[in-house]
Amino acid sequence: MEWQRFHSILRMLNWLVLLCFSLASYFSMGPFWTTGVLMGGLIAIVNFTVLQHTVRSAFSPEGIHQGARFSIVGKYYLRLLALGVILYVLIAKEWIDPLGLAVGLSTVVLSIVGLGIGLALRIRTKEAI
Repeated sequence: MEWQRFHSILRMLNWLVLLCFSLASYFSMGPFWTTGVLMGGLIAIVNFTVLQHTVRSAFSPEGIHQGARFSIVGKYYLRLLALGVILYVLIAKEWIDPLGLAVGLSTVVLSIVGLGIGLALRIRTKEAI
């Protein structure tokens, strides 16, 4: 399966998981929790998208670009620092619920796990036929 196809499915799953979490939290927990879920999901999706862009720009079909290793590591630490500052501000100013934020931050992980399980089941059913 090509990366473009994986990426489009994963991107759709990210937004679908975030929508499900947000709706469930809106109807069961309240606006403070829902804001945490939404902010956590948005942060996770943006962080994953930026990581994907960084890795794809560092590599090409011909191989790794010169200095790409330092570029990837440097951008990783800058992104991690920015993520830490954003999370600190959101939690310290009490704009969001920390547990809701943790639930929202898990959207990308659940999307990846869901995609993996779906692909494994698809392969298994093809073998059974």
